Amino acid sequence: MMMEEETTIMAAISTLGPSQLSDLSYSIFSLSFHHRRRLCHLLSSPCLFFLTLHRLHTLSLPQKTLLIARHLLFSLHHLTRHFQPPPLRLPNPSTAINQRDLDAVVLLLFLCEAYHDNPEALERPHDEWRQVLTSICSNTTLKITGITGIFDGAALIPYIEMVTRCKRLVGIMGCGGKEGKEVAASPAAVVALPAVEVRGGGIECVICKEEMREGRDVCKFPCQHLFHWMCILPWVKKRNTCPCCRFQLPSDDIFGEIQRLWGILVKASGKSVDDEWT
Repeated sequence: MMMEEETTIMAAISTLGPSQLSDLSYSIFSLSFHHRRRLCHLLSSPCLFFLTLHRLHTLSLPQKTLLIARHLLFSLHHLTRHFQPPPLRLPNPSTAINQRDLDAVVLLLFLCEAYHDNPEALERPHDEWRQVLTSICSNTTLKITGITGIFDGAALIPYIEMVTRCKRLVGIMGCGGKEGKEVAASPAAVVALPAVEVRGGGIECVICKEEMREGRDVCKFPCQHLFHWMCILPWVKKRNTCPCCRFQLPSDDIFGEIQRLWGILVKASGKSVDDEWT
């Protein structure tokens, strides 16, 4: 039985056109293959495996949660590419994951998966974990890719399941802070906002309540609302929402971005955002 988050993602993806769905499927397959290859490399190298395992043991629970949150954010950026206007698809520094962190999170998630499917497997001594996990990895890899190795969209399901597990882990830990908290807009997103010339006049800036004079350059949000630059710049330094409709610009806050991107998927699925984040 699918979890509610999984049905939300599937419902959102089902609204994509054939070319968008094909592009998303291929990118997810490529990304999943890269992560699986890193996992196989970890398991094939005793030294790298135990160094990564040791690092996980030294991380506190909040640090592990942050690691998972960054991985979740990176994954959500892939899932929401076709649901955002082009200016909002800018690379976000907060989504960057170095090789060391990627190895750690890939191994951590695989340990969680292995424990969920077979708790007894991890009751063995730590020096036997690599051999046990290698066997589990081989079996799951065959199920995902098939013996022929031909991609038929099967990678979407485990990827969606991974996103769901990460979201639930982050939600359970409560490290995201209060939902709806104000976060500043990303400087990169603000710089990408276009300047447009006011035509016709009679348009009021809702921040200062003054009319925007005809011929003046003003800021245009992706939601099409216009504001004086001198009014909107102080605004976006404190909050990433449109003063008119609450449309959200990207932010550099990891947990704020997770909530924003999840909200995009929920909206695309036709569900209510208020009922989705737990």
